[in-house]
Amino acid sequence: MFWAMVMTIMTKMTNIREGYENATETWTVAEAKAKLSEVINRAETTGPQTITRNGRKTAVVVAVEEWERKTTRHGNLAEFLAASPLRGSKLKIRRRDRPRKVRL
Repeated sequence: MFWAMVMTIMTKMTNIREGYENATETWTVAEAKAKLSEVINRAETTGPQTITRNGRKTAVVVAVEEWERKTTRHGNLAEFLAASPLRGSKLKIRRRDRPRKVRL
């Protein structure tokens, strides 16, 4: 009982941000299940919401806009290499003309 209370207190870290006096960024699984709508609303308005299980971080709820922004690919490999700071540095790349021998 004592440890459950300690873990609950530890996960009730508050953050005064964007007008939310009691905006928690960390939720236990039980709290997140009971208040899923609130977790989602806070993810949209204040940022990512962390969910813990047995005192360990296990999941993060983020707004769709943030997820899409972070997972959308920008450009391709050719553009990445063209923008490389190593371009024009005369970096020598080793090439092997023959395949290596495999001993059985």
